[in-house]
Amino acid sequence: MSSHTKSLKVPFWAQILAGLVLGVLLGWLARSQDLSWLVTTLEKVGGTFIGLLKLAVAPLVFFAILVSITNLRKVNNAARLASRTLLWFMLTSLIAVSIGLVIGLVTNPGAGTGLTPKDGAEPEDTGSWIDFLTGIVPTDVITPFTELNVLQIVFMAAVAGIAALQLGEKAQPILTLSESVLSLLQKALWWVIRLAPIGTVGLIGNAIATYGWDLIGKYATFTADVYVGCLIVLFGVYPTLLATVAKVNPVQFFKGAWPSIQLAFVSRSSVGTMPLTQKVTERLGVPRDYASFAVPFGATTKMDGCAAIYPAIAAIFVAQIFDIQLGVGDYLLIAFVSVVGSAATAGLTGATVMLTLTLSTLGLPMEGVGLLLAIDPILDMIRTATNVAGQALIPVLVSARENLLDRDAYAKADGSSLDEPADEPRDRSEPVPAAA
Repeated sequence: MSSHTKSLKVPFWAQILAGLVLGVLLGWLARSQDLSWLVTTLEKVGGTFIGLLKLAVAPLVFFAILVSITNLRKVNNAARLASRTLLWFMLTSLIAVSIGLVIGLVTNPGAGTGLTPKDGAEPEDTGSWIDFLTGIVPTDVITPFTELNVLQIVFMAAVAGIAALQLGEKAQPILTLSESVLSLLQKALWWVIRLAPIGTVGLIGNAIATYGWDLIGKYATFTADVYVGCLIVLFGVYPTLLATVAKVNPVQFFKGAWPSIQLAFVSRSSVGTMPLTQKVTERLGVPRDYASFAVPFGATTKMDGCAAIYPAIAAIFVAQIFDIQLGVGDYLLIAFVSVVGSAATAGLTGATVMLTLTLSTLGLPMEGVGLLLAIDPILDMIRTATNVAGQALIPVLVSARENLLDRDAYAKADGSSLDEPADEPRDRSEPVPAAA
């Protein structure tokens, strides 16, 4: 391919944007003209794309977590990096849930909706602390993969990774195989990610055709609250942390991370976006061996949108619909659940488990979940985009604080470079300060 032809290639972010616009137009056309065949087509296109993403989720999570834990042995001060990563995960979650609580208390999202407790229905799957704690440990090694229980998969992968570290050289053949399988899965998932513009047309078009704009009316305040809360974190909190803690240009972060944030918005899957998130994180100057730990770890536990902002506002919404008064202690419980229990979301589409965990902790009716299921796909787009931005942000913050960040690479990061073929494999024994 000539350089001239290459220069005409449409950037990935522009392809996603075009898919969004086309999806909105087709969805509006299908709904306004009552074109059932177009609705079905959009549903199949979007469903197939999400199905392809989910196909690789179970093995991808297992091998990504296993390899990421064992990769820490190649990083100086690994324990310090891991602890700092977890600390920043918790700190930013606390900031996010605080913003959610303030917005909910100021706007009263449950008032004037016309909804009543009878409009809700108790969900089939609910979460409690007992379920959460006992559900971490699988009863067998097959079921977590067949039922896509990401939390149990993470547990098994963590145990395997720690055991491999303890075994040392004896585990090297398994680690080599795991790295090869992970590379294979990421390559295959990268092909799926390249289909994202087409998937975007189906997903957005189906959402518009199915829900239209009428549904948002009843949930107008609630929907606005979730979007405003996420946008404050995305474009207020994160840039402030980048400028003050990492001492880097926030605009440059979004230039580099934007393809991943866009894909998260469309796919509504942190895990499905993980290979792209890791790529943009590396190209923002984060050392590869650290990024290969922090990003998979974040994709399964770092959920500022789904596990902090959303359940905080949703709990206030449900309490108001059921006319239940919440006190200071309840708000502190919401913050505690958001900071400690975010692993319950486990990077999958939707945050129902986290919401039920929050409601059960507060003693609020589970029927409240049923009130929010109809609007959930619309909310999940901005929630997941916020999640993924945070998953790329924390490695940048920690790397900068630990003087590991390649600031030259950060300054040059550009999302359009992701249109190039995947990076060639390198000798993993060589230190890699950042992906070029």
